Amino acid sequence: MKKLLIGIDDTDNLESPGTGAVAEGLKQLIAQKGWGRCGYVTRHQLYLHPDIAYTSHNSSMIFAAEVEDDCLERLRQELGDYLLNESAEGSDPGLCIAEVDKILDRRALIEFGYRAKCQVMTKEQAYALAAALNIYLVEKGGSGIGVIGALAGVGLRLDGNDGEVKGGLKYAQDQVVPVAELLQQKPVSAVLTADSLMPVPKTDRVQNIWKFKPVLHQGEAVLLVVPTEKDGLWKTMAKQEMRQFGEDRASIAPCENFCPDVSEEQVYAEDKCCFNCAYRRWTAEAFTCEYKGKKGEEPNV
Repeated sequence: MKKLLIGIDDTDNLESPGTGAVAEGLKQLIAQKGWGRCGYVTRHQLYLHPDIAYTSHNSSMIFAAEVEDDCLERLRQELGDYLLNESAEGSDPGLCIAEVDKILDRRALIEFGYRAKCQVMTKEQAYALAAALNIYLVEKGGSGIGVIGALAGVGLRLDGNDGEVKGGLKYAQDQVVPVAELLQQKPVSAVLTADSLMPVPKTDRVQNIWKFKPVLHQGEAVLLVVPTEKDGLWKTMAKQEMRQFGEDRASIAPCENFCPDVSEEQVYAEDKCCFNCAYRRWTAEAFTCEYKGKKGEEPNV
C-alpha cells in the first residue's frame, strides 16, 4: 500500500460549495473505485495578503490516503479530472499528491508550508520544489495558482502541527461530555488544555460552546479546551478564538444582501453577521466586502 497526502486549493467561488466539499468528493471517488481508504480532511489557513488572489479566506484542504500500489497513475488522472469538472467557474484549482515515503526532503516541504502562511509565494516556486522533492503537482483550470496552497497544505499536514479537522465531531452538540467519552470518538487522540497543551483528566467534563473541533498537534487530532470557573469543568474554544477573530472584529451587522458562507468558514456565534457572509474577503486586518450584485451595485451596509 502507498501512503499519500492529497491536497487541493482554490476550487470555489463566492456562490459555490467550499473546497472542503470538493475534498470529500475526492475521498468518495477513491472509495468508489476501490483504490484504498482515506482519513479525515484538515483545513490549513494560509497568508492573507492583497497580492494573493484567494476567494474569501485562503485555506487549503488536505487528507491522507492509503491506496493499492498499482492504482497511482489512474488515481492521479481521475482525481485531476474530478477537480477540473467539479471546481467552480472562475476558480484556479490545484492538486498535490505526495507519496509520503518518497518525499526527498521532508523539511523543505514543511518549510514551504509555513512560509506560505506568512509570505507571498509563486507558482514557479511551488513547481520547482515539487519537482525537486518528487511530488505530483498539477493545475486544473484558471490561472492554476491553487497549486501553491495545495503544496503548502501538504507540507503543513506532513508536519502535523497545523490545521483543524473539517466538520469536527458529529455528536453531542450543546452538551456537557466526560473527557473519557470524548477520547472514544474518532479521530480524537487527546483532550488538552489550550494554553499549556497538558492532558485533561478523564474524569473531568467538557462543555461544548461551539462544536467539538479537533486540531492537529504532533500529528494527532486533539481537542483543545479552556477552563471555566467551575472545578473539573472545561469548555471548547469558539471558532473565532481558534482562528483569532476577536470580539472587536465581530460586531458588524449584515446588510440585506447577506449570504451565508459554507459552515467551515463561518467564524462567529451570531449566524447572520458580516463575518459569516460568503461575500466577505478576509484581510490581515479585518475583511472587505466583495458583493457586486446583479448589476454591480454596492452592498447596502
